[in-house]
Amino acid sequence: MDANTALLAVVVVTALAFDFTNGFHDTANAMATSIATGALPPRAAVALSAVLNFAGAFLSLKVAATIATGIVDSGAITLTVVFAGLVGGLAWNLVTWYFGIPSSSSHALIGGVAGATLIAVGASAVKGAAIVSKVLIPAVLAPLFAALVATAGAFLVHRITRGTPDRFRERGFRVGQLCSASLVSLAHGTNDAQKTMGVITLALVADHAIAPDAGTPFWVILACAVTIALGTYTGGWRVIRTLGKGLTEIGPPQGFAAEGSSAAVIFAATHFGLPLSTTHVTGGSVVGAGLGRRLAGERSEVRWGLAGRMVVAWLVTLPAAALVGAAAWKGADAIGGTGGAAVVFAVMLLLAGGLYLAARREPVTHANVNAEWTGRLVPVKEPVA
Repeated sequence: MDANTALLAVVVVTALAFDFTNGFHDTANAMATSIATGALPPRAAVALSAVLNFAGAFLSLKVAATIATGIVDSGAITLTVVFAGLVGGLAWNLVTWYFGIPSSSSHALIGGVAGATLIAVGASAVKGAAIVSKVLIPAVLAPLFAALVATAGAFLVHRITRGTPDRFRERGFRVGQLCSASLVSLAHGTNDAQKTMGVITLALVADHAIAPDAGTPFWVILACAVTIALGTYTGGWRVIRTLGKGLTEIGPPQGFAAEGSSAAVIFAATHFGLPLSTTHVTGGSVVGAGLGRRLAGERSEVRWGLAGRMVVAWLVTLPAAALVGAAAWKGADAIGGTGGAAVVFAVMLLLAGGLYLAARREPVTHANVNAEWTGRLVPVKEPVA
């Protein structure tokens, strides 16, 4: 194996590692509300989400094309740049997972690639207008639109079912949540798995393994679908807890409204090839569901302090990942070749291992993910029975 092939292999492995973290980081987007309301047992929820994420990855390739050709100039990109961009996204995913912050894996990836490209090639290789129109504007509008749709949906379901006996009402919405959560998982697969497909395709183009207009090879689609499904199955319990218990107390009607709204917005974005943040959409939907319940005259509290911290994390995702991507390129380039990428990759493994060991000291698992919210992201030191 020559040095260039070895570097390509490192890039593909790093991309799949990012895809895996995308899976467990974003499981909350589909299943947090269903787990919080008891509509699905935690382990069954992540298993169902994994299967549907896998299936969704095969439904569309428009987002993959946007990532591969619409964010940076593929003709000016090298394998080292792609690798460094992935490191930027991967590092942000790991840090925000540890702190239980629902942040955008999509924006982390785009920020990492843009930052590495900017420092390695220059501003001319970054398609700034495309980032504004296809990333930044949807990032602002999507959570607001999702919140409005979820507010209206939650208000209507509460009003329409107000006279229904509680036991039938709760049972009916739990069944509805099974369908709506499944739609969100399917939508997540159609949108998020494609982002890694796009980056691997970008690497193959940079290595001249495929032509710029060749499209995404089937083996890339399959590898990304399997990896994101495996990541989803591990369950990102820390982020699930924040979305399901932290923002507002979720009942089956709000959960149904939030998930239905999220699925509709994500599918619409996928249709137009927009690399939307499913986290932004879901966060907006959960807040909207809480507001809709309050408008319907029922007691509901949105924890605006936590919502504000999430928004701050959303605002810094792109620049933070871009800085890490730029630093990773600098480090890899200073050492040079495959060896430079290997050293940076080893540093990433140390970061991942350190965060994993730190998380084990205060674990969030399927057993305590629904523990009473106390204002802390981590509920207890030991899982509750």
